[in-house]
Amino acid sequence: MHSDKEGKGGTATPIAESDSEIEHEPGEKNVSRQMSESSLYTTEDEEEDETHNKIELGPQCTLKEQFEKDKDDESLRRWKEQLLGSVDINAVGESLDPDVKILSLEIKSPGRPDIVLPIPEGGKPQCPWFTLKEGSKYSLKFSFLVTNNIVTGLKYINTVWKTGLKVDSTKQMIGAFSPQSEPYTHEMPEDTTPSGMFARGSYSARTKFLDDDNKCYLEINYTFDIKKEWLAT
Repeated sequence: MHSDKEGKGGTATPIAESDSEIEHEPGEKNVSRQMSESSLYTTEDEEEDETHNKIELGPQCTLKEQFEKDKDDESLRRWKEQLLGSVDINAVGESLDPDVKILSLEIKSPGRPDIVLPIPEGGKPQCPWFTLKEGSKYSLKFSFLVTNNIVTGLKYINTVWKTGLKVDSTKQMIGAFSPQSEPYTHEMPEDTTPSGMFARGSYSARTKFLDDDNKCYLEINYTFDIKKEWLAT
């Protein structure tokens, strides 16, 4: 799975190659890999893990400072120019902290119209946020804008519960991205919803977008349904 950028010239890869491997906690049933509304069932252990796993990256630098470092080294200068592309250093180079704004979310399923998910204010959409058919293939696609500085280790974390029990926990590294005026897009690997009488029903979930410093750019807590058939359109 690659993080692709939609721009004037088509698509391009992010600064760093994204890690497409998706991690699931052992013993958990794969129920949903998409934007889940987290829930009411947040555990302290999960929040502590995110804090303890924080990577110490050393002193932060503005883009301008990074660009000025080793400026006499021709190979490094060219590498940085290639890395940053058309970034206007004078416009964004004074900010230490990157900013990531999730612009759109949609669920794609073969042969079906895309389900566009409006991003809710406060991170809590109306319930249920969406409905999926049991045994159907789907993937989550989202776009995001990066400003101010390079964001590193951008990752997607999704946790799902059913009747108060955690049934799935997913984490995927998306990559590192430089600030630019055009949004990036990323599509998660295709997955299949569970099927059967016990799979149908209501689920609650929490989705987060975090970086290496565990800065959270978006958290959504919501519910969704899995039913025998798609809802009429």
